[in-house]
Amino acid sequence: MPVTDTTQNEETLTLTIVAEFAAPPQRVWDIYADPRQLEQIWGPPTYPATVVDHSLEPGGRVTYFMTSPEGEKFRGLWEVTAVDRLKRLEFRDYFADEDFAIVESMPGSRCIYTFEETETGTRATYESVFDSVEGLRTVLEMGVVEGTTGAINQIDDLLAQQ
Repeated sequence: MPVTDTTQNEETLTLTIVAEFAAPPQRVWDIYADPRQLEQIWGPPTYPATVVDHSLEPGGRVTYFMTSPEGEKFRGLWEVTAVDRLKRLEFRDYFADEDFAIVESMPGSRCIYTFEETETGTRATYESVFDSVEGLRTVLEMGVVEGTTGAINQIDDLLAQQ
């Protein structure tokens, strides 16, 4: 299992997940840079993702939906704010409606994904910073830790296919 640590901190409004992959940063980065690969790991295993738009550059957007086992679609979007290829990706992450407009009643977060080379591959740190403690609590109650851990743990299977 790639996920090695999960922490949440209400004082800093953060949820941080750390994972280790037996692949170089280029290979891990490629998963996020390619919408077809991103679909295979974004969302929990039983909620497959479909990426609709994918512009991984500052000012770009990534829109997607995840489909539940019952066929219900859950939409989201990223507003990409910074990209340091192979090393860092920053974006605002939001829940979205059917037209991929931000759902203001749901919490958004600023996400900072960092990828660093290690002796055995790549250490990825996934940090989400919420606007309020209520927003952090809301997503924790929704099962974001379990869902995100399940999603990240799918990366090993994708890496093994290449």
